Amino acid sequence: MKRKSGLFALLICFMLLLAACGGNKTSGGSDEKGLIGVAMPTKSSQRWVDDGNNMVEQLKELGYKTDLQYAEDDVDKQIEQIENMIVKGAEVLVVASIDGTALTNVLEKAADQDIQVIAYDRLIMETDNVSYYATFDNFQVGVLQANYIEEALKLSEEAGPFNIELFAGSPDDNNANFFWDGAMSVLQPHIDSGKLIVQSGQTSFEQGATMRWDGNLAKSRMENILSKSYSNGETVDAVLSPYDGISRGAIQALKGVGYGSGDLPLPVVTGQDAESASVKSMIAGEQTQTVFKDTRDLAAVVVNMIQSIQKGEDAEVNDTETYDNGKKVVPSYLVEPVSVDINNYKEKLIDSEYYSEDELK
Repeated sequence: MKRKSGLFALLICFMLLLAACGGNKTSGGSDEKGLIGVAMPTKSSQRWVDDGNNMVEQLKELGYKTDLQYAEDDVDKQIEQIENMIVKGAEVLVVASIDGTALTNVLEKAADQDIQVIAYDRLIMETDNVSYYATFDNFQVGVLQANYIEEALKLSEEAGPFNIELFAGSPDDNNANFFWDGAMSVLQPHIDSGKLIVQSGQTSFEQGATMRWDGNLAKSRMENILSKSYSNGETVDAVLSPYDGISRGAIQALKGVGYGSGDLPLPVVTGQDAESASVKSMIAGEQTQTVFKDTRDLAAVVVNMIQSIQKGEDAEVNDTETYDNGKKVVPSYLVEPVSVDINNYKEKLIDSEYYSEDELK
């Protein structure tokens, strides 16, 4: 009888131990829900740091574990990081690609493990193994930039002509084409009519492309344009820039030859991402405009997608026609961007608590 009682006691202890092990899955009172891999391109742009941090914060609040990695614009490194996430047992991958055409093989490995993939802000090309795409309305980003130029120069009222130079994004980023196409849908009629003149003659996406969105490359290109096409007294009235880093590079080149001093004002310069350095530039009277893309909103969209995937449900999307990656039309959710300048930056950026006033001093 005593022996049976001892066995019963051991069984009770064993069951309690199993229960305790099960309890280790909780953190702060909520069940851990598995590992989510988040692959970001680089820390050199503030927006990607914000993207990663916002997503991790929201995922952790819901009990998910995260593996956030930055590849510093090294394609091979990003592939290696994604492979490591697969080995670690990531249940969903969120990938902001460096080169949207380079991930076919590694995403095949993810598919072999039944890991679903969400393309984050940059469409991943030439693969069936992308479940969803979360991004901003990138065509509208270009429209907002071009509309700003149109209104700032009063193209509907003034006879002109006005001189404009055109910058495009990185040719290996599919978004760059949407930004360009959106902007040119507004600007091309004015170029065709002669109201806008591109003195450099560089009017194609290929001529304006800026590899890896590099501000130093933009600075060098602007310097060459100024020396070759504006040495006869012509002045630049506007610069179409798709991204704040490119904007700052162009402004450096312009200031280097006297723009922004004396009777030579800086041209209208657009941008994107509302990076703090560019908002400070705007406050200082240099960069004129930027497009604000609230990464908190995009992170929330992705988190909702992850939760739907984990439940075996279809995620909410609002575009099932636009984003063809060469293998499939990827179901997408587009978040609306906002144009920001000196007149509304406090409302859009400070009142929304995206930045504090101190961060913009």
